[in-house]
Amino acid sequence: MRPPAQPLFLARQSYRRRRLIDALRLVPVLGALLFTVPVLGASGHAGSSFGGALYLFLSWALLILLTALLSRRLARLSPDPDEPGSSAEPGAAPPGAVPPGGGGG
Repeated sequence: MRPPAQPLFLARQSYRRRRLIDALRLVPVLGALLFTVPVLGASGHAGSSFGGALYLFLSWALLILLTALLSRRLARLSPDPDEPGSSAEPGAAPPGAVPPGGGGG
């Protein structure tokens, strides 16, 4: 029987990095939810268009701020050399990349 390819438990830094990436993937979902609130709330009464525009602008600004904070925090974490898709050498090509000049002959 072969041992597992990856350890059972992740290192703390790798775990945090993956959770930050997961959080960044959820930002568009949060944006979709925030942008549908005025549509759902406008069905019963006619409100001012200024209030709706202000809500959309503030939601948009909040999404930008959240993305910037999460991206900055993710950039502070050093890449994990054991993680698939990351390379230990700075000039190394990612796995599955076609070498230059050796494409499709």
